Amino acid sequence: MLARFLVAIAAMVVVVAASNVLVQYPFAVELGPINLGDILTWGAWTYPVAFLVTDLTNRTFGPAKARVAVLAGFVVAVILSVYLATPRIAIASGTAFLVAQLLDVSIFHRLRDGAWWKAPMFSSLVSSALDTVIFFSLAMAPAFAGLDTGFGLEDGSLAFPAPFLAIGPEVPLWVSLAAGDFLVKLLLTVLMLAPYKTLRGWLAGRSAVLA
Repeated sequence: MLARFLVAIAAMVVVVAASNVLVQYPFAVELGPINLGDILTWGAWTYPVAFLVTDLTNRTFGPAKARVAVLAGFVVAVILSVYLATPRIAIASGTAFLVAQLLDVSIFHRLRDGAWWKAPMFSSLVSSALDTVIFFSLAMAPAFAGLDTGFGLEDGSLAFPAPFLAIGPEVPLWVSLAAGDFLVKLLLTVLMLAPYKTLRGWLAGRSAVLA
């Protein structure tokens, strides 16, 4: 049991540290006339895996151990992010991660006795929305001006007007990035239900064998 719990912590650290770096790089893929790099970063595709790790840890070990995994992942990931990303991104992503993941643990625990899909679905949806709001609010906060020059802030490029989601009225670019980030999280929340169900059953079987 201890070995599997350590694996959960390690998985959390890897996912968040990787996402902190990848969120700085646009997802430069063209879809017809739309360049997805205008609304998405690579981190949007990797970060939702953290919710899968949290939910499986919660299901297998309970909410108390899930919170330990979240806190351990938070501490190590932020330390790594200071070196792998920029201080501003480390603060924004670390804060968003901690608050959103702890909320996910709480919502998941309240719904865990319902249909198998309800707990991971609703906990991830609500927490993902909060995560996006906190991250982009802090990443773009004037209070952090001068902390670093990363995330496209040195030239104000993220504040430049651009079509919303590449097709709508003009808004600051970061607004489209935030919306695109959340839309990807919604998509992956649904897609993650399949591996969640599979791994949930496998972990339950392993627990029964070890018992």
